[in-house]
Amino acid sequence: MLVEIQTTVDCSATAAARSSYFTVSGLTGNTETVTIPFTQWAGANAASVKAFVFGSFSTTSGTWEIGQTSFVCGGASGGSSSVMVTSATKPSSTSQVSVSASTTPSAAPGTCKDLLIDDWSSQSRLTFLFYNALLLPSSDDGTMSSIVVANNHVTLTKKDSSYFYSMLGCVSATNKYGGIGMTIKAPAGATLQIELQTSASCDSSKPTSSVLSSAQLGWTFSGTEKYYSIPFSKFPGLDTGHITAIVFSNFNQVVTFGPLAFYCGTTGSPYPVPSSSQPAVPTSTVPATTGPNAILIDAFSNPNANALGFWHGGDDPSTYTISGGKITFAMKGNADLSWYTQLSGSCSDFTANDNGYLHIAYTGSAAFSVALQQHNPSCNQNVAPYPQTWDDVEAGRYSNGAKTDIYIPMTHFNIDRKKAIGFALKGFYASATTTVSRIEIVRTVPAGFSVPSKINTAPLYFSCTRPNSFAFAIDDGSPELAQQVLQAVNAADIKVTFFTVGAPLLDSGNNLTNVYKEMLGRGHQMAYHSFTHPPMEGLPDKAAIDSELTQAIDAVQKTLNVKSKLPPPFHVKIPSEHSSIHPGKYFRPPFGTEGARIRQRLAALIPGSRFVNWSVDVEDYLWALSSTPEKQLDAFKRDLARGGNLVVMHYLYPSTVQYLP
Repeated sequence: MLVEIQTTVDCSATAAARSSYFTVSGLTGNTETVTIPFTQWAGANAASVKAFVFGSFSTTSGTWEIGQTSFVCGGASGGSSSVMVTSATKPSSTSQVSVSASTTPSAAPGTCKDLLIDDWSSQSRLTFLFYNALLLPSSDDGTMSSIVVANNHVTLTKKDSSYFYSMLGCVSATNKYGGIGMTIKAPAGATLQIELQTSASCDSSKPTSSVLSSAQLGWTFSGTEKYYSIPFSKFPGLDTGHITAIVFSNFNQVVTFGPLAFYCGTTGSPYPVPSSSQPAVPTSTVPATTGPNAILIDAFSNPNANALGFWHGGDDPSTYTISGGKITFAMKGNADLSWYTQLSGSCSDFTANDNGYLHIAYTGSAAFSVALQQHNPSCNQNVAPYPQTWDDVEAGRYSNGAKTDIYIPMTHFNIDRKKAIGFALKGFYASATTTVSRIEIVRTVPAGFSVPSKINTAPLYFSCTRPNSFAFAIDDGSPELAQQVLQAVNAADIKVTFFTVGAPLLDSGNNLTNVYKEMLGRGHQMAYHSFTHPPMEGLPDKAAIDSELTQAIDAVQKTLNVKSKLPPPFHVKIPSEHSSIHPGKYFRPPFGTEGARIRQRLAALIPGSRFVNWSVDVEDYLWALSSTPEKQLDAFKRDLARGGNLVVMHYLYPSTVQYLP
């Protein structure tokens, strides 16, 4: 492995950094500490170190892990840089959980507050990013049948000898914390094993394990949720000054944990999860209008066509059924799925109905969005993007009190209604079913129905608005590939927008913050991609959506030196030749999932924001690790030929990065 050091004449120098190199050899495949004296980097200025770069790995057949990197005091050599390296990252047993260590901040002297390990506030934080509330690694061994996070609880369904762990950094609990506690719900007869790992050197790759069973702790279960504590005093010889991990294993039943936390003193109690308040939404109404026409769009008498004779259908036929003049949706909270009913075979000028209302007769859940889609300028579905855009409204806001009828003013769909394609029911975020019996345009609303005011939504873009332009918009990836990405885009003399997830920026162990600072320094643009990468419209409520957005904004501000606080505008120090770059207004939804609620909250929190999807998809998620990675390039060329000009890709895989210009 080659370790590059980049130094300058002094810390105020603006000239390009000078690079020196040192080859690390003789690695054993185990976790080990490598100390490199600065004298080994010929010509390096130890008084002005700008960056370290790791590359030229001798083998790609295994996984390399670079752990905690730090300056250490030296003797005559004048100091050194210390690096932990290992060729394997996945733990092989409950006693082999390994991450680079850090010290968890302690409370101020004389005070003690319970230290939260995990409040189970986010499915995506735990099972997509593999973080706990400390933003340290937490996961299972890859064998759990399911891990479900809901309502600040996690339910673990084991398979075989599954275990679940949460890394703790290196917590000093001596004379402060008496143990770890959480609520548990498990059936009678349930048992499990609790393992505490410690390391006097805070090296979590070489832990000392102390293990007790739930029976040894005196736990019994009855199917009701109760508080259980793990007193450190019950673990003989436990090094309470250096606690690095907790591991749960040997489950014989499904268990549900509540918030997990260190407790002060000798007696614990359930960790209080702060309640979240829902954001205020407008309650104002608008006067009813009267349109010229009543038009039946769909009465579900035909499985393949609506009442106008045009196509209707959905993304996944298994999620809906048409029978007896009704359609029943069972999306099971999958907000990424939609169902469509078209107004014509091409563009339809629907402006004559601007004073009318879309009426949907329904029963069941109104937890979904309704969209009116707009065709592209050429009204050609073979040209990208198709559709050009659409606008969403929140179905539940427009429902009557009996929850049987929805009335939406046509003018509340903020698109070019001269180029209407059709309506979509989408963004279903509840598990309850919805049954619709009629979709139509009516002239006015029934007497007594209060028409709510329109809530602004962030405009949805699939293409560049500047003529004859092309945009590389790259989502998060692997830090070790970032330098290769930068080299490629710099060589091509292009500027890129990087959509970044907030939580990893706050993880000091992955170097993403430094990577993105370098990207900003070279004139590239940072934009938002949520805090933990959930399907945003699928979150249970607007408070959860707001939490993802505000935490993402705060993380970018904190780590990348964005000056302003909420509300925007946001500004970042970047070279003057790129001063028009405005990183605070762009947001790309994880998985491309969108709906009325996320677009409303984005517009409210970041006025002037833009909701950015794509019209060119390299499909790296399909092909990068396959035997035919070149199909990524085929997908790029296919969408480019159709007129697409806004890319989605990730720098997760070497095969993807190599296709950059």
